[in-house]
Amino acid sequence: MAKNKGARIVITLECTQCRIVPATNKRSLGCFRYTSTKNRRNTTSRLEMKKFCPHCNTHSLFKELK
Repeated sequence: MAKNKGARIVITLECTQCRIVPATNKRSLGCFRYTSTKNRRNTTSRLEMKKFCPHCNTHSLFKELK
């Protein structure tokens, strides 16, 4: 019989800087995403990390998607 999934889940982190174009306030055509894992028991809120975005070519804030 299979075991539980456990506490760790796979999450997707999306760049907040290249998601919205500042001049038009609309979504851009491309944005960069990372995948990672988190422990849902220890970190119940959404994860935010500063990582490198090759699309923006800067270190920017990445937020967890639903």
